[in-house]
Amino acid sequence: MTEPVGGEEKTEDKKPQPTLLEQMGGLSGLFYSSLPVIVFVIANAIFGLTVGIWAAVGSAVAITVLRIVRKEPLQPAISGFFGVAIAAFIAYRTGSAKGFFLFGIWTSLVYCGVFVLSILVRWPLAGVVWNALNGSGHAWRKDKKSLISYSIATAAMALIFGARFVVQRWLYDEDYTGWLAFAKIAMGYPLYALGLLTVVWAVRRSDKHLKAQAEEAPREETDEEVEARLRAKYAQAPAVDN
Repeated sequence: MTEPVGGEEKTEDKKPQPTLLEQMGGLSGLFYSSLPVIVFVIANAIFGLTVGIWAAVGSAVAITVLRIVRKEPLQPAISGFFGVAIAAFIAYRTGSAKGFFLFGIWTSLVYCGVFVLSILVRWPLAGVVWNALNGSGHAWRKDKKSLISYSIATAAMALIFGARFVVQRWLYDEDYTGWLAFAKIAMGYPLYALGLLTVVWAVRRSDKHLKAQAEEAPREETDEEVEARLRAKYAQAPAVDN
């Protein structure tokens, strides 16, 4: 009894795709992003603005150190730290607790504008970022359905950031500092998760359509196949009598 040539085929272990919660840093990421805001509001209400500012910055530093010790991804912690530091600086310069939220409010407006602009120039950011991270190239831009899908996902993200700006700007103007903190947390990860769901929908719809197109398109012959076809053609050609 002979063994099959090449032996048994080896199947590659497929790693499970990360969930939406894991992509956002898990429950710890949600806690880390909310902690400096909660600390600032509580410390400001009890001890005043100066203590609130230093308490928020201190909590951001503690989170960064904790991530280093636990060998967790540093990018979210570092970006979060700089965000808190800028917010604290604005609160210090304005002399108002609500100034702590001003940077995030205007950042939301900028993000909204960038997402809308990317749709208008037919380079929707949802598609650009996703395909750049996965090295998929720009084939999706030549496909109408893919372009529409990514435009819808990008519009959803623009709507999220636009809603953040409108709601939090109104709370800022009305001096509702406590509600500002609540809105910043509630309109953070929860809305971001909804936006990611739209992006996932766009990715799956685009991949499915591009795959169907690739299967329908005629396969391009390799050099060896072309050479073999030509040899067969001329071998079957009738000889010419002199």
